[in-house]
Amino acid sequence: MTERPPLDEIDLKILSELQRDGRIRNNELAERVGLSEPPCRRRVRALRERGYVSAIRATLDEKLLGYEVISFVLIQLQSQAQGPLQTFERSVAALPLVLQVWRISGDADYLLKCVARNVEGTHQQLLQFSAMPEVRNIRTFPVLGAAKDAPLPIPSSPIASDPSR
Repeated sequence: MTERPPLDEIDLKILSELQRDGRIRNNELAERVGLSEPPCRRRVRALRERGYVSAIRATLDEKLLGYEVISFVLIQLQSQAQGPLQTFERSVAALPLVLQVWRISGDADYLLKCVARNVEGTHQQLLQFSAMPEVRNIRTFPVLGAAKDAPLPIPSSPIASDPSR
């Protein structure tokens, strides 16, 4: 696997600023990290190309958009063979109210973050999951509120590249 060049202090500052405000203008970003604009733009481009910045998007308020119920759903499959895993992943990828799908280890195989307009909508989602032949068990955890939603901590000193990535 190709080794990535190490991140230096300026790269880390750029990542921190982008995470705080993904819409920051290049001139302001350059000023905050102590660079002129062209090298700052090149560094941001390089960080994206190297995969450190996977996406920049807005975080929307689910409730203000009419999704009153947020829930986390644990799914255990009948089998952990590649076929059922792929079938399940394709099935849930097609469901627009399933926002995130994480493959996990332990008692369940997947953790899903779902939204619904109301409790009945959540019930309908659960019926969809239970109708999938590869699903063995479903556990649902309705969200009462968020106690913390923090950005990824950025190291304060340069880090060497990770050849395992």
